[in-house]
Amino acid sequence: MAEGFIPPHGGYRKLLSYQRAEIVYDATVRFCERFLARRDRTVGQMVQAARSGKQNIIEGSQASGTSKETEIKLTNVARASLEELLADYRDFLRNRRLPEWPKDHPYAQRLREMIRTPGATYDTFRKGIENPDPAIAANVIIGLIKVTNYLLDRQLQHLEKAFVEMGGLRERMTRARLQKRADQQQHPTGGS
Repeated sequence: MAEGFIPPHGGYRKLLSYQRAEIVYDATVRFCERFLARRDRTVGQMVQAARSGKQNIIEGSQASGTSKETEIKLTNVARASLEELLADYRDFLRNRRLPEWPKDHPYAQRLREMIRTPGATYDTFRKGIENPDPAIAANVIIGLIKVTNYLLDRQLQHLEKAFVEMGGLRERMTRARLQKRADQQQHPTGGS
C-alpha cells in the first residue's frame, strides 16, 4: 500500500525542545511559589508563558500531520512565549539588583555541561532550580530558557526547510491523488 498523505505526527515527547520546555515550566512554577508573592500578577504571567511554551510545542506537533503551517505558527508561539518568560526572569534579577551570569561565569559553564547530559530531567537541575539563593535559581532557569529557545530556533529552521522541500497538505494530497490515478492507469482493475 502506498504511503498516505498524512505523515506520522505527534511525537513531541521525543523533541529535545519539548523536554527542556517541560523543565522550564516545572521550574517556573516552583520559582514563583518560592520567590514571588501569590497575589503578584507576574506569577500568573510567568507560569502562563512557561505553560504556553510547552503546550504550543505539543499542539504544533499534533497538528503537523495535516498542517505544516499550523505547526510552524505554534512552534513560533512557543518560542515567543519563552522569550517573554526570559524577559520576566531578567526583570526579576534587574529589579533586585542581582546579576545575570555572563557566559564565562563558572556556574554558567557548569550549567552548559549539565544541559548536554543525555536524558536530562528536572532532577538533573534540581539543585540549581531549587537553590535558596534566588539569583542562582533565576540564572539556572534563564540558562534553560536560552537553550530551549535555541532548540526552537533550530526546529523552526528545519520546519521551514521541510515545508519548502515537501510542501503542505494540499501538495501531498495532490501528489497522492495523481499517484493513485497513475497506478489505476497502469493496472486497470475494471472497478472504480
